[in-house]
Parts: sequence; C-alpha cells; structure tokens
Amino acid sequence: MAEPLPRTPSLRLDDRRALVTGAGRGIGLAAACALAEAGAEVTLAARTAPEIEDAAAAIRAAGGKAEAARLDVTDTAAVGAFFAARPAFHVLVNNAGTNRPGPMWDSSEEDFDIVIGLNLRAAFFVAQACVRRMLAAGATGSLIHISSQMGHVGGPTRSLYCASKWGIEGMSKAMALDLAPHGIRSNTIAPTFIETPMTAPFMADPVARANIQSKIKLGRLGVVEDIMGPVVFLASDASALITGTGMLVDGGWTAE
Repeated sequence: MAEPLPRTPSLRLDDRRALVTGAGRGIGLAAACALAEAGAEVTLAARTAPEIEDAAAAIRAAGGKAEAARLDVTDTAAVGAFFAARPAFHVLVNNAGTNRPGPMWDSSEEDFDIVIGLNLRAAFFVAQACVRRMLAAGATGSLIHISSQMGHVGGPTRSLYCASKWGIEGMSKAMALDLAPHGIRSNTIAPTFIETPMTAPFMADPVARANIQSKIKLGRLGVVEDIMGPVVFLASDASALITGTGMLVDGGWTAE
C-alpha cells in the first residue's frame, strides 16, 4: 500500500491525572478503577474518608496509582481550595449525586435544595474550578458528567432527579461550546438503573424491579462494569472528536 494503515487511537491514559467525585462506592468507584486500569493517576474524592481510603489502597495494591481526598463538593470554597492546591487534572468524572424520590406534590424545599444542590449546583462549580486550573496550566482534557437516562425522559416520583439530570445535559453541552477552543471536551454518560448501594432500597421492591426490567430492552438492570468502558472511552484519545453529547447506557430504555 502507498499509505500506512490507520491505527486505532489509544485508550490508554498514562501520564494523565483524573479526579472522580463520589468515588467511594457504586459508579464512582467503578470509574476510578477503570481510569486507574487504563494508566491514569486517580484521585478519589468523597465527603467521608474511610471508603475512599480503602478503595485507593486497593487500587494501589492492584498496581494502579490512586490517592484519596476528602472533599465536600457542595462547599464551593473548599472545592476552590482543593483545585488550587493540586496540579491540573486532565480528566474529571463529575459523579457525586443523590436522589429523593417521591410524587412532586410531596417534595419539600429541603428535598429540592439537596437534590439540585448536589446533582447540579455542585457539579457546575466542581467543573468550573477544575477548568480554571486546567486553563491556567494550559492543560487539555475531558469532563465526564454522570447524568442519567432520566436526563432524557421523565419518570414517576422523579421530578427533582429529572430536573437535575436534564440540567446536567444542557450544562454539559454549553460547557462544550465554551471549552472547545481550549482543547477541553465535555460529555455526559446517562445510565439506566444500575445496581448500586444508592439504588438498592428501591430495587428491593420486586414490583418496582420487575417494572424497571420490563422497560430495559436488553432485559437486565445495569451493573457498574457497564459504565467503566464508556468512562475510559470518553477520557481517552479514542473519543477526541466527541464533545457536547451524551452517551446513553440504558439498555434501550429511551429507544422508543
């Protein structure tokens, strides 16, 4: 051949620094493990230290690079100080989140403030602080916001959660436009119901579980491993031309 064959861009993340919020369990822990397996130096952040310290130690024992950092992402001043004290990150997984399900007529102001405050407000200011540090250092990279299929559809008892995740979707698109000239990408991952400690109480109801499974066209609930590949892909050079979009990992829920 006159020209060499094209080569697949690398999924490796060697020499890159990654931050995962809400990294003590569930999707956050899986994301941290996936990034470390791909060669990134990972910082696991959460409000409580024991879980992330144990997780970081386990990643190091498996040959990865990881540290634990206690951080309340709802404390904007603490978030700013956190980023100011560290070298720029190349990858952010904006994962910390919560839910207070219930019919919209029962949702209180406290419920609203907690769900929107963590899922959307904190996600914005974490991304902002991360980007400011990246811009100051001239670093390029990838912001990955953990959204939900509920950021694309509605769901009963999910008015606050849907509001926060639809907000994340729009926020990420707008951030992508601001950041594209600086070589920083912004995308979302939107999972269906994933078996995690946060969803366990809801999934314990056999009627609710059967109803959810009936809507997932592939016939099963998600597991955290289903999110690990998308995280590495969006963090890596393999997704170099992807920004301002959402990756639905929903088993076909939103296909109809």
